[in-house]
Amino acid sequence: MAKIEASDSVIFGISIDSMPANAAFAKQIGVTFPLLSDMNRKVLTAYGILQKYPVGGDNYEFARRTTFVIDKNGIIKHIDFDSTAIDPTSAVTICTGLNGNHGK
Repeated sequence: MAKIEASDSVIFGISIDSMPANAAFAKQIGVTFPLLSDMNRKVLTAYGILQKYPVGGDNYEFARRTTFVIDKNGIIKHIDFDSTAIDPTSAVTICTGLNGNHGK
């Protein structure tokens, strides 16, 4: 978090879960950044990370774990998916490079 903050970057999470569920999850894992709720799935759909698959005649939906680095002009500069998205190293490297800090 210190490297992200030093790079003049902001971090937040978005999930399908409700705000109370996100708050409980954040407390459970000790994150200090905001976890936003997208229960209507508009953001997840717009970014192409909402996954659907049939289960017993119903469609089960989940958000694919993804990390986006978006610059100050709103341009996506980097994307990590799935297990790669869990490790923030590449996102931190990109953030520090975008702001001229180059990992300092």
